[in-house]
Amino acid sequence: MRVWNSIMVTLLAVAPVSLSALAQAPAAAPAPAKSATPATPATSAIPAASSGAASTAATAPVDGSTFAVRLRDLETRIDELKEQIRRSRTRLSLLSDTILAGGIGGSRAEIKFANDLSNAFRVTKVTVVLDGAVQYNNADDTGALAAQTEIPIFAGPVPPGDHTVQVLVQLRGHGYGVFSYLRGYRFEVKASHSFTLTEGKALQVSASVYEKGGVTTPLEQRPALRFIEKLRGITEGDSAATPAKGGSGSAASGGFSVGAGAK
Repeated sequence: MRVWNSIMVTLLAVAPVSLSALAQAPAAAPAPAKSATPATPATSAIPAASSGAASTAATAPVDGSTFAVRLRDLETRIDELKEQIRRSRTRLSLLSDTILAGGIGGSRAEIKFANDLSNAFRVTKVTVVLDGAVQYNNADDTGALAAQTEIPIFAGPVPPGDHTVQVLVQLRGHGYGVFSYLRGYRFEVKASHSFTLTEGKALQVSASVYEKGGVTTPLEQRPALRFIEKLRGITEGDSAATPAKGGSGSAASGGFSVGAGAK
């Protein structure tokens, strides 16, 4: 019994000290929270996949038909570039000749169209081509084109040498009285004329549509084309922008052909 009492006394003496120590002990620091690692976006692999697809498409073989189409397109573009280069060279050559000549040397051409038809015909279209290049192309069925008795076509410096002018005129009948049947007819007159230019000269070429024959010639056989030339020297007043001048020439040359009329 005494032994038990001694143990109890000892425990009571030690207990306050333990409780006091526990009360004074610092609280355990909480474990630091783990920083969340940012998740890698799911789309990060998309660019790589896209580039891989593009690379695959770029290296994909081209079939024969597609290659042929691309080749023809490339050839067409090359031909267009060649034509542009050729035209540019021609313009530069003409410009250099004009500059070196000081506006007086070289040679010059003036082309005009004249309508010498009677009221029995009405001009509906005029096309003029000089050395393969279209200089004038106008179609009109209202009567405005037919009312012009003279049309300036071209006036400017051209290289000395041989040149060709081509003219096509479309007409329709405009008869009256006993010739009223001509209103249902269509005619086409076309002709080509070659001329030669020399250094220091200006040549005026007049393409005139007229009525050939006499009073006994049927009206449907009368429309024709003729060319009249007038040669003169180049003066300081001439320029590339000068319109074709009037005046009749003295030398006639060239041929004509008349298309058959049709109702």
